Amino acid sequence: MPVAYKNILVAVDGSDEAKRALKKAVDLSKEHGAKLLIVHIVDTRTFAAVEHYDRMIFAEAEKYAEEMLTAYKQQATEEGVHDVSMIIDYGSPKVKITKDVAKKVNADLIVTGATGLNAVERFLIGSVSEHIARHAKCDVLIVRNDNESGDI
Repeated sequence: MPVAYKNILVAVDGSDEAKRALKKAVDLSKEHGAKLLIVHIVDTRTFAAVEHYDRMIFAEAEKYAEEMLTAYKQQATEEGVHDVSMIIDYGSPKVKITKDVAKKVNADLIVTGATGLNAVERFLIGSVSEHIARHAKCDVLIVRNDNESGDI
């Protein structure tokens, strides 16, 4: 029995792995005629040590997220995906994606890169993609690094 996805959520953080995940999600969205939801979680735990009055760092993180998602949305649209949404949320990426965002948008597939930008977190408490694979209520596709091709 063939599977037809309707709402494909792709988690991005600006890494090369996330760009590969986006490419795969774009291809799947076109193939299934699915809505593509591009999500970036601003990891607020990284701001815990920052002085309360210094909002510049938080503003820069929001600006980075907005610019990144806008570029990714434009790329998906140019490649033929007709229904693309951007989602910026705040908190722990591994928790927000599985418990909040995927549920809110009724995702039936989550696409993520095998690794991302946060090597310290991966070393200490496990990767975001591993957590998503274990806790998501829908299908998960983890896109691995393609060593044979330098294309992103």
